[in-house]
Amino acid sequence: MRLHRLDITAFGPFGGTQTVDFDALCAAGLFLLHGPTGAGKTSVLDAVCYALYGSVPGARQSGQGAHLRSDHAPPGTRTGVRLDLTVAGRRLEITRQPPWERPKLRGRGTTVDKAQTWLREYDSAAGVWRDRSRSHQEIGEEITQLLGMSREQFCQVVLLPQGDFARFLRADAEARSRLLGRLFDTQRFADVEKRLAERRRATEARVREGDAALLADAHRMQQEAGDAMELPELAPGDPGLAAAVLEAAAVARSTARERLAVAHCRLAAAESAHAAARRALDEARELARLQQRFAEARQRAERLREQAAGHRAAQERMERARKAEAVAPALELREAAEAEHRRAAEAEARARGLLPAPHADAGAGGLTAAARRTAEELGGLDAARRAERRLAELAEERAVLDRQERADEDVLREADTWLDGWDATRAALQARIDSAREAATRAEQLAVQRAPLRRRLDAARTRDRLAADLEQAQQRAHASAQRALDARAHWLDLKEQRLNGIAAELAAHLADGEPCAVCGATEHPAPARKVAGHVDRATEDRALAAYQRAEEQHTTDERSLGALREALAAAGAEAGDTPAERLAAEADALEQEYARARREASALHAAQEELRRAEQEREQRLADRQQAAVRAASRLSRRDTLERERTLLQAELEQARGNAGSVAARAAQLERLAALLTGAADAARAAEDAAQRLKDADARLADAAYRAGFDTPQAAAAALLDAAAHRELQHRLDAWQQEEAAVRAILAETATAAAARRPPADPAGAERAAAAAERRLREAASARDAAARCCTELDRLSARAADAVRRLAPLREEYDRVARLAALTAGTSADNERRMRLESYVLAARLEQVAAAATVRLQRMSSGRYTLVHSDGRTGRGRSGLGLHVVDAWTGRERDTATLSGGETFFASLALALGLADVVTDEAGGVRLDTLFIDEGFGSLDDQTLDEVLDVLDSLRERDRSVGIVSHVPDLRRRIHAQLEVVKGRTGSTLRQRGTAR
Repeated sequence: MRLHRLDITAFGPFGGTQTVDFDALCAAGLFLLHGPTGAGKTSVLDAVCYALYGSVPGARQSGQGAHLRSDHAPPGTRTGVRLDLTVAGRRLEITRQPPWERPKLRGRGTTVDKAQTWLREYDSAAGVWRDRSRSHQEIGEEITQLLGMSREQFCQVVLLPQGDFARFLRADAEARSRLLGRLFDTQRFADVEKRLAERRRATEARVREGDAALLADAHRMQQEAGDAMELPELAPGDPGLAAAVLEAAAVARSTARERLAVAHCRLAAAESAHAAARRALDEARELARLQQRFAEARQRAERLREQAAGHRAAQERMERARKAEAVAPALELREAAEAEHRRAAEAEARARGLLPAPHADAGAGGLTAAARRTAEELGGLDAARRAERRLAELAEERAVLDRQERADEDVLREADTWLDGWDATRAALQARIDSAREAATRAEQLAVQRAPLRRRLDAARTRDRLAADLEQAQQRAHASAQRALDARAHWLDLKEQRLNGIAAELAAHLADGEPCAVCGATEHPAPARKVAGHVDRATEDRALAAYQRAEEQHTTDERSLGALREALAAAGAEAGDTPAERLAAEADALEQEYARARREASALHAAQEELRRAEQEREQRLADRQQAAVRAASRLSRRDTLERERTLLQAELEQARGNAGSVAARAAQLERLAALLTGAADAARAAEDAAQRLKDADARLADAAYRAGFDTPQAAAAALLDAAAHRELQHRLDAWQQEEAAVRAILAETATAAAARRPPADPAGAERAAAAAERRLREAASARDAAARCCTELDRLSARAADAVRRLAPLREEYDRVARLAALTAGTSADNERRMRLESYVLAARLEQVAAAATVRLQRMSSGRYTLVHSDGRTGRGRSGLGLHVVDAWTGRERDTATLSGGETFFASLALALGLADVVTDEAGGVRLDTLFIDEGFGSLDDQTLDEVLDVLDSLRERDRSVGIVSHVPDLRRRIHAQLEVVKGRTGSTLRQRGTAR
């Protein structure tokens, strides 16, 4: 990182705008920033830090916003800092403005403008600054990434603060740990310690949770096993818990199996006793059943003797019903004949009631003859029906002729109307054809004029465009010519400056004993020195190359200008002086006229087609009119023929219809009369037949009753039983016989008779004995089931406990491993002899590197006397690892840094600061730091030590570094020529540079 320029406005003690040219200050390698106390020396460094990070170092961070603003600044001047620097090979410009409370533009009072930030980057190829971002966050992340360090690291490495390293030199381990932790960002190692501690706690919680679940299973096993299981007094996480639980579970399972075997034996004895009791109960119930059966059979036999008379009467009634069944067919036949005769008489009466009066009293023969005569008269009406249908057809045909006549009249009227306007229609269509032909001729003439006018319009537009481009090309040619002249002047100035300092450039290559390229001498007592701002050959070559590029660009612009002038002349010759707008209007008018002519010409074919269709329609209408006249003459002849035929048919129909309205009505009358006569004749014959059948049925019934043994047919009918009564009587007879047979069978059974002779049975006592045996069986089975369930549950819980122990084993191992690692990194483990935390161990390694880097400069500052060494010994009861001692070469002994004198402490802390800067720079990714500031008290050094310290600082130039010393020691003003002075005044401080080429 190299600083180039710093602009400060209304910042800190600076009321106006002040500029620091770091390029001029850093040319000498070592420069002094001095001024009275309180003038604002540190504010210059604060401005650098604020430009980079948006905040100031250390305790001055509270000075953000309004406190950064100078109290000397005018109300209308806004506070701002602009820093121009090169970092990671990129030239950047950062501008920051803190929040600003300013007077309102309108009215009274103040308003607050938000903080603003700009980041620009210099594009060396184009020679311009380009905007990159205006976001505070994006710019902060970009700068932090490029520098590779935070604000705290930057303030310790680049802005070496007053007194911080003296305190660091004498500080204890905890104070050094805090500072080194901020610089080297060892928070990740502290996070590792924290993470290990969290994992230890989490793993311990999981182990305790698993032990709690294991103990819960053990307590459930104890509940199942009762007094057969004893648990030790152990808590979750205690050693030996798993083994104790598994051992107690094994004892409980063994005891439960013994109890299950005893329960099986008791259950077998109870089952035997229960089976015997059930057999005794069954025998008692069977004896009681047989005794009850014998008693009931005796009672049923007594009831049968009492019902014997009724049974004999029922048998006699069934016998008479069987005899009457022989007469039943004759009875049924007589009833059917009587019903048929009654229906036939009723049908005959109804048929005769519908006949006219002359036929109402006729017999069956008379009715048949009358029906025959009516049918003959009905057959004679067929010819009349055909005449009536023909008369209807004649009427329809006359209607068709009338419709045709009306249609022909419409055709003739329409044809006459259309033909009357034919001449006017033909004239109009012919006029449209003639107009379209004229439009086609006009379109052809206009088409010839379109292309030339369009070319003139394109040339006019090209002429106007090239005229505008010509003016811009002239401006570019003029500007490129001016840039070429400026580049040439700049190159010549640089060349002259180089020639003026060529002696110093040649002297830079001189070496002792080597001849001079100018004079040939081998001794060089006073070689010329390069002054600030010397121009080397590379700078002159770059200026020459820039001049050549500018000259080439000017030549290119001149060629482009000549080509534009030639194209403009060609376009002017084609278009003439007519404005492009006028030519465009003429072209538009011509296009519109051409389009109109084309549209009119396109109607030619349609008009010709329409005329052809009109002529065809004329011919068709003439033909239609002639055909209509022929059809009219034919219709007149046909109408006369139809009228004569209609007159003959009407006379014939009047005779056939009689008094009916039509032939169909007369036929309907005859058909209805014939049907009535036929029906009445059939009904009369059916009534006569039914009367004869009824007489025959009465004779057969009397004969059947006599043969069956009944005096009269009525007695036979009374003896008959219907189906329901017959079934009921037969059921009663069958039931009496079945009951008699069943009683005889029961009384004849040997077992039943033997049971009746035995003493009365006692089934209730047998049931009580069986219930007691069953209760004892259930109790034994419950005991056996409980013992089996206890064994099963103990086996399940034991298996789950064993599985839990197996699953917890890796977790216990993980807990032991994590606990050892956590104790080791926290410094509490017995294996960590020095009680060093992991973060302290890393910081100790970094401190050892810092001490080694600081020793290189400390030995030069102390003339080889002192060496800084790192110590990892413990101090008191604290932890070890961050001790810092100094080795005195004069005594050969190692002692504490607190024993150094004030001057020795200063250059020791300065060496420590420079060494720390080197280590932090390497840690930050090797970002090159070309500018450093040392804000320390040089007044505590004697002249010799001060010379040695300045020699060490001056040696930093060997690494192309520039060092700025912030001090008000007067002796430094004589020793360091490049100076930046801060001048304090009543209106604010100002900056003044001395001893530079500015």
